[in-house]
Amino acid sequence: MNKPLRRIAIFCGLLVLALLIRDNWLQYVQADTLKSDTLNRRVAIERYATPRGDIIVDGKSITGSTKGTGSGYNDFDYKRTYKDGAMWAPITGYASQAFGATQLESIEDGILTGNDDRLFFRNTLGMITGKKKQGGNVVTTLNAAAQKAAYQGLLKQGKGAVAAIDPQTGAILALASTPSYDPSTFAGNSTSVDGKAWNKLKKENNPDDPMLNRALRETYPPGSTFKVVTAAAALENGLYKSADENTESPLPYTLPNTSTELKNEGNIPCKNATMRVALRVSCNTVFGKIGADLGKDKMLAEAEKFGFNSEQFTPVRSNASNFPKTMDKPQTALSSIGQFETAATPLQMAMVASAVANSGTLMKPYMVDELQAASVDPIEQTEPKKLSQPLSKENAQILQSMMETVVKEGTGQKAQISGVTVGGKTGTAQHGVANSANPYAWFISYAKLSDGSSPVAVAVVVEDESANRDDISGGGLAAPIAKSVMEAVINSKK
Repeated sequence: MNKPLRRIAIFCGLLVLALLIRDNWLQYVQADTLKSDTLNRRVAIERYATPRGDIIVDGKSITGSTKGTGSGYNDFDYKRTYKDGAMWAPITGYASQAFGATQLESIEDGILTGNDDRLFFRNTLGMITGKKKQGGNVVTTLNAAAQKAAYQGLLKQGKGAVAAIDPQTGAILALASTPSYDPSTFAGNSTSVDGKAWNKLKKENNPDDPMLNRALRETYPPGSTFKVVTAAAALENGLYKSADENTESPLPYTLPNTSTELKNEGNIPCKNATMRVALRVSCNTVFGKIGADLGKDKMLAEAEKFGFNSEQFTPVRSNASNFPKTMDKPQTALSSIGQFETAATPLQMAMVASAVANSGTLMKPYMVDELQAASVDPIEQTEPKKLSQPLSKENAQILQSMMETVVKEGTGQKAQISGVTVGGKTGTAQHGVANSANPYAWFISYAKLSDGSSPVAVAVVVEDESANRDDISGGGLAAPIAKSVMEAVINSKK
């Protein structure tokens, strides 16, 4: 071969080699990037070419798909539909052709679209047999009756949230947030319909922020409900060995190293009160002193055993609740009664109640029971998992007796259920500049059946900006909602 031909052959070989390298780079290295590129419309067209699988509650789907028609659908065949969408939005999130997906719709998107790697064999078999790819199902732990009770109870109050857990497993039974939104209203990609609905829900256009999942993503000052954690810390650290020994708490009580008196709400019997009495009437002075006596390190350790300062993945992410890591003595006292920088999600406070109810064992909260193929064959099953042990069994029983006194004789009497033992704690959390805003009304509780089992623990927070300040209380606004949720769970088991 002469020299010019050899050069041309080498050059052509290099071109072929470059083409092969580029082809492999695109197919293997950049495949995921190109697949997720928002400008790659082929991926979106394929995604909406078949109906999504469903999200299941109590054996029934709360989602669906509809074949779209008209200009708003363009080349997308199917869009998502929701049954009672506003009620279930804190669990499902949304799946929108125009605005993407959130929460379970996003986290379990692979199963719902049928693209999950665990469905590869089924999809390959379907290609051979000519069967179209189908999305799988997400079976939740939710209890439909409890969710309805929570949502309807909150609607009467305006803003707020409810979280309910099975203490023995950690299964989430209810997760409600108001105001809410219907994901169906913007599930398509029509500018005139879906775009307008989306814009109306955005926080800058709607100060009520209906798309905020208050049960998981909002942290509130927990107020006096946090005294349950402080009581647990006192028992676990041997500061007091029973619920009924005197605490030697003065009245008035001055915060350590200050001249500031810590006030109680009203004229209540807090001087030298026992922890049982102090929890029943909600003595700030007693529990503030307990926190200061224990010190920040012991209080922090106990709060973190209950889950504070850690995000929870249910699998939907829940914000980390906060218990301060840097405090002086007066700040420790205030933090121990749910003030200063202490802040908690409703899920977190449901976890506190559930650990007490479950003999001191805190189970990891979760809302997906099972992932299924379209044929309903199981792909993955969630196994309950222990998260921590905030209390010994003996101390949990002491704290149960204290919380049950709150409901029998104290501020939580509106949560009483005939034939059922209920333990609870009310809270009225101050907030705003100089505590000028209406307080948040809290109630945490659990129900215990005659056989000693506890099927449900609940946390309720109500933001009622229109109420008279003097009418706001955890026992008045939040406890009745918790009662209805607990009753719904109990009745569903009969």
